[in-house]
Amino acid sequence: MTEKNTIRILIAKPGLDGHDRGAKYIARALRDEGYEVIYTGIRQSPEAIVKAAIQEDVKFLGLSLLSGAHNELFPRVAELLKAEGAEDIIVFGGGIIPAEDITFLKSRGIREIFTPGTRIKDVAAFIEAAV
Repeated sequence: MTEKNTIRILIAKPGLDGHDRGAKYIARALRDEGYEVIYTGIRQSPEAIVKAAIQEDVKFLGLSLLSGAHNELFPRVAELLKAEGAEDIIVFGGGIIPAEDITFLKSRGIREIFTPGTRIKDVAAFIEAAV
């Protein structure tokens, strides 16, 4: 079993969404669970997110979005990771994501979607199962 503190996770806010409370919560909560977490801040382009994920040598990339552009931005990040040969980075997403969009996002390379109210223990269980 991998030590939690050796698992690096990048949390990012793609697009123009400036609401970062949830992303900051997840970043802090995962850090408190023992993971090494990097938070990129708000209003990041998919290209900048992918560059940071590769440079930081992360195993997981968490995307947070409330603006409704998840069907465009989340798959774009997954496509860029693949183009860079970094498809081994596991991408998960969260935010205000309608249930009807989750299957589409998973079909485009997003491993899991967490909606408001998800317990941090469930996110950590996902990470542990995926390692």
